[in-house]
Amino acid sequence: MKKTLKERLAILSDAAKYDASCASSGAQKRNSIGGKGVGSTEGMGICHAYAPDGRCISLLKILLTNFCIYDCAYCVNRVSSNVARARFTVKEVVDLTLNFYKRNYIEGLFLSSGVIQTGDYTMEEMVRVARSLRLDHDFRGYIHLKLIPEASPELAAEAGLYADRVSINVELPRDESLAVLAPEKDATGIKKAMGRMRLHIEDRAEPARKAGRRRFATGQSTQLIVGADAARDGDILARSAALYGSYQLKRVYYSAFSPIPDSSARLPLVRPPLVREHRLYQADWLMRFYGFGIDEITAARPDGMLDLDLDPKLAWALENRAHFPVDINRAQKEMLLRVPGFGVKTVTAILNTRRYKRLALDDLARLKVSVKKVQAFIEAAGWTPLKLIDRGDLREMFKPQPQQLQLL
Repeated sequence: MKKTLKERLAILSDAAKYDASCASSGAQKRNSIGGKGVGSTEGMGICHAYAPDGRCISLLKILLTNFCIYDCAYCVNRVSSNVARARFTVKEVVDLTLNFYKRNYIEGLFLSSGVIQTGDYTMEEMVRVARSLRLDHDFRGYIHLKLIPEASPELAAEAGLYADRVSINVELPRDESLAVLAPEKDATGIKKAMGRMRLHIEDRAEPARKAGRRRFATGQSTQLIVGADAARDGDILARSAALYGSYQLKRVYYSAFSPIPDSSARLPLVRPPLVREHRLYQADWLMRFYGFGIDEITAARPDGMLDLDLDPKLAWALENRAHFPVDINRAQKEMLLRVPGFGVKTVTAILNTRRYKRLALDDLARLKVSVKKVQAFIEAAGWTPLKLIDRGDLREMFKPQPQQLQLL
């Protein structure tokens, strides 16, 4: 019996939930003010996620199909999986996107797919969706396309003409794990595809657009699955650093492995703690915006794992107390960024304000800083922590309160 559109939407939206790499920050600003086109990259709908720049976003996040010719052990949509299958036509995805947008449900589309027939066939279908939205309907909302690594370079380049952001999932932190759990995938081929896309993006950057070339995707991202193999947090962060450096990615997303029905014996029986995924995001931020090295972030524990009880910056500070307290009225920006509880905006505000006055704890409170968290690590006007930084139980002061277990 043929499934209804509503039934297929339920299946293919649920199947897309495992892909995290879909923030819309950095998209080119477009709108339909003046009666031209449909949609906007800046509108607000019924929102489901927050972009890294703080914007609340809503995307129609679906697979074109969850049929797949591959048998990746960690994927619920693998060919050997006993799940309900469904498929959209190109026209159905286009119509869903436009209808949802006009009802103010979404501000854009995130489209991925299982691989059917060949990589080229699947990629061509996805490109047809984006092409139709942009050219046939003048859709000006956000579009994110998941690229098929084995598809032709020409199709990937065309995808970039219609998408605001593209992504190619590396999936696993270690190439040897990919070879074991997804033997049909080629780690070298994935890297080559990411490298080609980087060159396309750089070639179509602002100077090229000013020269009259057509707009192109503003960047690419990827996803790493956490806990499907034995990779340590240090290994994961090292892979992320290499990806940022080699391919100029906008983001690396971390997705905690979720056990799936009828899974391989090579996979864990339980998912890793969700807080591990959260700590990796925090560590990623420290690498990219706070000047921390991977060795510094993971030095608190000898096993190369992050401390699940404390955020990585606080864990580093507790292990490096000789660097504290930091005088907020005199310290350099680089050291202020290492104070637990100080973000980039806070440090910028401190540097701007201290040109006119000496800052006290009350000033930090007005900047929405948690004084309780920072007071052991700073000196300010009228405040010195005395021996607080040397307390043997300082770590215990920051550990989260025990949570009562709930029966499921």
